[in-house]
Amino acid sequence: MIKGLKIATVWVLDQDRAKEFYTEKLGLEVRTDLTMGEGGMRWLTVGSPEQPDVELTLMVPQSPAMDPESAEMVKKLVAKGVLGAGVLTTDDIHGDYKKLKDRGVEFLQEPQERPYGTEALLRDDSGNWFSFTQPRADGLDLDKDWTC
Repeated sequence: MIKGLKIATVWVLDQDRAKEFYTEKLGLEVRTDLTMGEGGMRWLTVGSPEQPDVELTLMVPQSPAMDPESAEMVKKLVAKGVLGAGVLTTDDIHGDYKKLKDRGVEFLQEPQERPYGTEALLRDDSGNWFSFTQPRADGLDLDKDWTC
C-alpha cells in the first residue's frame, strides 16, 4: 500500500543554476547529486532540513524521461512561467518573505490572507511558481471555511 510521497519532480532549465537557487536562495539542502553512468542523466535532489523524508528532484526535461519533442514543449512551458510546482510551507510567512526577497527571490504576489492561511507566490530561476504558505494555526474546516 502507498505510504506517502518521497520524491517529486520539478522541471528546471539548468541544473547548476537550479541547485544554486534552491540551496542558496531558498535554503534547501542537497540530498543527492550524481550522474548515472558515463555521460548519463544527472540525478539532483534537494530538500528541507526540517523534512528529511521528502525530496525534490531538479530535472531537465530530456530523454529517457520523455521524447525530444515533448522535452522541448515542457522547457517552453517552464520558461514561460505557467507551471505551478507545488506548495512550500513556513511558520513565519512575513519574516521569510522578507528574507527570501532580500536574497533575490522573485515574488509574483506578496503575502495575502486566504481561508487556509497566509500565502505568497514565488517563482524559481527557471520560471516555475510555488505557493509559499503559512497554514492557519487553527487548521481549516473545509465544510465551514472553504467556498468555491
